[in-house]
Amino acid sequence: MRAAEAARPGPALADNPVRLIVIGLTLLLVLIQYPLWLGKGSWLRVWDLSRQLDSALAKEQELKDRNAKLASEVQDLKEGTGAVEERARYELGLIRDNEVFVQILEGEGSKPAPATPSSTSSPAGTGSR
Repeated sequence: MRAAEAARPGPALADNPVRLIVIGLTLLLVLIQYPLWLGKGSWLRVWDLSRQLDSALAKEQELKDRNAKLASEVQDLKEGTGAVEERARYELGLIRDNEVFVQILEGEGSKPAPATPSSTSSPAGTGSR
């Protein structure tokens, strides 16, 4: 009797149409979800592109700010002598006649800067360190 029961096939997929429909619908659901999560226009791709866009916009704003600052500096250099004088004082250490250069050092570990000669030996605005 056991041999007869074992030889008899169990319920096949074709015998149960509800089970076949459920498996088919599940398979369709998985196939529909694939492009949404992993395809060319997936949510992950959109999220990644959104992050890249935010990064590019932040970089663009930094560059716009830098360009505006440079344009302002160029305009100032073209129009007046104040910016030229300030730049000469800061970058080249130039001083005017009858001016004395004083440098205040911060802390004990600081290395002293070379002393600037008195302004009596240089013409107006052309002295050096």
